[in-house]
Amino acid sequence: MEKDILEEIVAAKRIEVARRKETVGIGMLALHCEKEEQGMDGSRNRKGRSMLRNLERSETGIIAEFKRKSPSKGWICRDADIEDVCRGYEKAGASAISVLTDSPYFGGSLEDLSRGRSATGLPILRKDFIIDPYQLFEARAAGADAVLLIASVLDAARCRDLGARAKSLGLEVLLEIHREEELDRINEFTDMIGVNNRNLGTFHTDVENSFRLAEKLPREKLWISESGISGPETVKLLREAGYRGFLIGERFMKTGRPADALESFLAGYGSLCGDCVKSFENAAF
Repeated sequence: MEKDILEEIVAAKRIEVARRKETVGIGMLALHCEKEEQGMDGSRNRKGRSMLRNLERSETGIIAEFKRKSPSKGWICRDADIEDVCRGYEKAGASAISVLTDSPYFGGSLEDLSRGRSATGLPILRKDFIIDPYQLFEARAAGADAVLLIASVLDAARCRDLGARAKSLGLEVLLEIHREEELDRINEFTDMIGVNNRNLGTFHTDVENSFRLAEKLPREKLWISESGISGPETVKLLREAGYRGFLIGERFMKTGRPADALESFLAGYGSLCGDCVKSFENAAF
């Protein structure tokens, strides 16, 4: 029987967040966000970068992920330097970058997010198990442009409350679903809908999940397919089904040369699509 570890991860996250609150209060984080937003001369010091706009305009829509580790496979690229990887992803043609910030299960950190932010002009998504508004303030203070909310760990009311708070902080919201039953979590604060092809309990992956759910998704939202995307052929088929974003991390990170792997992936997509892709060098805006 496959082990369901999602409940374990969320329980650990609740303890982790409670401990961080004891160290740095939410008021201090809010003050940090305000200082970052307002420069010493009164000018705006930080302008958000829109992941939604980038994906709408991109010919490829690749959200390249920085991922050191996974609960199912262990260390993938333990010693990767996030600044080098983010710069490489941007140069290779990514439209946005996802940074895993969970430490125990994925080997990430908020420091990774901050360092990645300083290294790239692309929008950055904080990918974590967000269950508390405190984590949204953390994301904003660390420099995130968007946050992931996971429907399987939040009810509809909580999704709405966290989405509203995220938007008030200037963060875009990517709401991730895995099953049709989670469609009720979509609300007016949802900027993008992600369909996770990986079951977060068992970590079994099936990209057909994106195709199955496509006919159920609201057309007014931008769709992102997450996980299990094995090659350019899959991206082409998913785009034809209506998806405009494609979150890929492990496929690139496991090579030890993530940017080169992305560049090769996009070259393969260009060859496959021919005239449907005008230029990969200008894929990121």
